[in-house]
Amino acid sequence: MGGCSGSGMGTYDDAAGALRAPLPADAKPEDFVRFASLAPNSHNTQPWKFRLGDDAVDILPDLSRSCPVVDPDDHHVFVSLGCAAENLLIAGNARGRPGEVSVNPAGKASSIAVALGNGAISDRELCDAIPLRQSTRSDYDGQPLSTEDLRRLGRAAAMPGVETLFITDRARMDGVLDYVIAGNSVQCDDPAFVEELKDWIRFNPEAALATKDGLFTACSGNPTSPSWLGSLMFDLFFSKESENEKYAGHVNSSAGIVIFVADRDDEEGWINVGRSFQRFALQATALGIRHAHLNMPIEVADIRPEFASWLGIPDKRPDLVIRFGKAPALPMSLRRPIAEVLA
Repeated sequence: MGGCSGSGMGTYDDAAGALRAPLPADAKPEDFVRFASLAPNSHNTQPWKFRLGDDAVDILPDLSRSCPVVDPDDHHVFVSLGCAAENLLIAGNARGRPGEVSVNPAGKASSIAVALGNGAISDRELCDAIPLRQSTRSDYDGQPLSTEDLRRLGRAAAMPGVETLFITDRARMDGVLDYVIAGNSVQCDDPAFVEELKDWIRFNPEAALATKDGLFTACSGNPTSPSWLGSLMFDLFFSKESENEKYAGHVNSSAGIVIFVADRDDEEGWINVGRSFQRFALQATALGIRHAHLNMPIEVADIRPEFASWLGIPDKRPDLVIRFGKAPALPMSLRRPIAEVLA
């Protein structure tokens, strides 16, 4: 790929801006799908397909875009589908198309149906936040949130079948960091994990525009470079020591951490976690609060049970670890064209 010219970044910003345009007042099914596709997902692989029907949208897993090393049981895939479903539901609510979400369980082929009706308008604030939401992978300002902001975040995340554990005490946050570092160290020592991560990194705007997926370095606050140089620098400087130092800074500068836990450890439970997390993330965005994932303790199978016991939920699986706090926005990530994600 090419380098990182100013014109390339300008073209990238134009593409990101068009993707994140407000939802039209007379939104069509494709507009709802665009908003659904702005949901968070692991490595920005976008592991979904959308099937349009009469007053309904089905959301299907696209396991060809999964991450088998970091997510061997496709847990993150179904969490991402839940996030997308909640975006679609919120967008429908905001345009007078209130809907219902149902899960069609079928193991690895489980899908979600979002039926859109007609009725009262709601969720405008959360809908407006959809194109502004991002996973902000930077240091935050270290300041605590108000009691009212924490209450609103907790209320937004409330979802049947999902428990949220908010941690704002510094000693407890340090305990989470210990598990983050333990998980990250295992992952960084695994060549397959490192290779999978590197495969999804886009080192310059031209590379990001070519695929419209993956982890564009600028979106994480890192410099851009020609692909050959970025690949070389990654091989030379990526290490568990540098990554652990980075994550220590991330936790220490955050206002708090929230862990999402489903009542059931299956695709439907994971989808519910995604829906709960998405409402949390959008409410945070509406309040000017950033968030990002710290999923290392739940991604390493040998560490996850110990982490669950430390959290006081020894018989459950912690599904997401999310930090939050105040910080400036970073460049927005891209998504593939709607035509490429329609089934």
